[in-house]
Amino acid sequence: MKQIIAIDGHAASGKSTQAKRIAKALGYTYIDSGSMYRALTYYFIKNNILVDPINIKSIIKNLKNIVFDFKTAGNSQVILLNGKNVEPYIRNMDVSENVSKIAAIPEIRTFLVKIQREVSENLNIVMDGRDIGTVVFPHANKKFFLKASDSIRARRRFEELKKVDKNIKFSKVLENIISRDFEDTSRSTSPLKPANDAIIIDTSTYNETQVFNKLISIIKG
Repeated sequence: MKQIIAIDGHAASGKSTQAKRIAKALGYTYIDSGSMYRALTYYFIKNNILVDPINIKSIIKNLKNIVFDFKTAGNSQVILLNGKNVEPYIRNMDVSENVSKIAAIPEIRTFLVKIQREVSENLNIVMDGRDIGTVVFPHANKKFFLKASDSIRARRRFEELKKVDKNIKFSKVLENIISRDFEDTSRSTSPLKPANDAIIIDTSTYNETQVFNKLISIIKG
């Protein structure tokens, strides 16, 4: 019987980093659901499909043109959108500033939840996101919810982004983190919240390895 580990949490709480490490340690398949929402957002921006101000009808109409695929490159999973590797582009600030708007559209969530379930069939998986334990896999074997303070999460994301954009401002990253939290938790469809049976872990005062050790001990325990 396949095993499913769901890791949800706020932006930059460390869920993707931990999900990758856990999948590697257990020999499971890692799936980053957030990259799918980011890839869609990138597609809409790149193809001049109105995102700001948002044009929901146009966005929904264009879903028929979207094909997702995944491949493994080294130790990382690469997301392909219509056959193109979009991984290098989906972490940019223009995507970050619009992804929560896209993710709030019910038809988008229905579209991606179906794909997430399909790609996970007959696999042992670790999937991270914002509604994995509550909506995508409510019967997951283990559910975790990671959180951390606004400033710490913004600092983590800032350190990542300045490697590719030396002009990025910490204040802008912090503003984006707070804005995304509000949009993610207040949307009417699949709002970000811990599943009732999720184990909540505050990563604010722990380093990456300490969080990993805590998670893996619970999973194996």
